Amino acid sequence: MARSNSRGHGTAKGQSQLRIIGGQWRSRKLAFTPAQGLRPTSDRIRETLFNWLAPSIADARCADLFAGSGALGLEALSRGASHCDFVDSAAAATAQINTHLSSLDAQARAQCHSCQANTYLQKGNHKLDIVFIDPPFGFNLVSPTIDQLVSSQILAPESLVYVETAKDESLYGIPANWTLHREKTAGDVSYRLYCPQTD
Repeated sequence: MARSNSRGHGTAKGQSQLRIIGGQWRSRKLAFTPAQGLRPTSDRIRETLFNWLAPSIADARCADLFAGSGALGLEALSRGASHCDFVDSAAAATAQINTHLSSLDAQARAQCHSCQANTYLQKGNHKLDIVFIDPPFGFNLVSPTIDQLVSSQILAPESLVYVETAKDESLYGIPANWTLHREKTAGDVSYRLYCPQTD
């Protein structure tokens, strides 16, 4: 999700538009009302990310933390993930995502959680194969989120964790036993895919 300068294709009456890039709902456009500074992960970055995830996305159980528009989780479901939990502290965001899920007839494959990411992780109800961490930029939220992710023991074996930050934002607190699988920069955004060791 991340929050910086708003990106996304404008529509009438202040609406923005999210386009699903690939999979079952390829090219489907979903309208959403942008919140202050909401910046959905760009098409270019999502395309690269899901190329990285292609060998692992089928039947994966995912969590889209700091979900915002739901761009990452919806793309994952479109490409064959079995389930995605959408987590956002803004009730308006999860309400919009629920509307999208209804329009895509995908309610049975997802659940929205209107709470902080650490609250969701503390519950630790089921193992996750893929976790998307794309918090508001500039608030140093990645490290505490990863700490909670590790302590919750919610990651499945051979899981993957995606982390998106501003290019100039320092990234610290990555566990020593996490392997950096892929890393790229696009404009003012840095994004990475990690392979945690869970044993």
